[in-house]
Amino acid sequence: MKSSTPRLLLRPRGRPRDPALEGRILRAALAQMEERGYADMSMDAVAAAADVTKPTLYLRYRNKADLATAALSAFRAAEPPAATGRTRPDLVTYLANFRRSLLRPNGLAMIGSVLLEEHRTPDLIARFRERVVAPRRAGLRTILERGVAKGEVRRGADLDAAVNLLIGSFYARYLTGEGVPEDWPKRVVRAVWPSLSRAARGGGPLVGAEALDG
Repeated sequence: MKSSTPRLLLRPRGRPRDPALEGRILRAALAQMEERGYADMSMDAVAAAADVTKPTLYLRYRNKADLATAALSAFRAAEPPAATGRTRPDLVTYLANFRRSLLRPNGLAMIGSVLLEEHRTPDLIARFRERVVAPRRAGLRTILERGVAKGEVRRGADLDAAVNLLIGSFYARYLTGEGVPEDWPKRVVRAVWPSLSRAARGGGPLVGAEALDG
């Protein structure tokens, strides 16, 4: 059984880096965000917690926004396994991974602390969208586009709306206070699939339904 513990995904930039040192810095940054939120996080405190000098920190990250978004993008649940080649099961797997990332300790609270900075720290929001939001959306859209190419998703389907509905449902469910149940990825894909599926348009069986709902 696979662990849902987030792992560190390192993205080397420039010269090769020491993974142990890099991991220590990013873990310290994430801990600061969990405990204090972005506004009260400081480069000094991160350097002290990671047991590195401030010059070492600034060699890697230009400012607090750079460090915070690097930490948020680096720590996430393990990526989904290789695609099965079937659109609907792959959507469920991808969203199950998203759920694990979202529900890590203080995951949504940290995102909230970033969003609070939208008007005060535009650079932070820009980096957050580039490093965290865009890759997640792109991965989901790739699955849908592959489905169009395979004939499982109808041509002309509104993929942008589908991506927003699939991802947005997790935030909406969380805000109810009832939590995001483990079967939520399967349920939301089941709800959205009829608007995407070429087979459903023609009244045929839903692609992959037996594997998902059995």
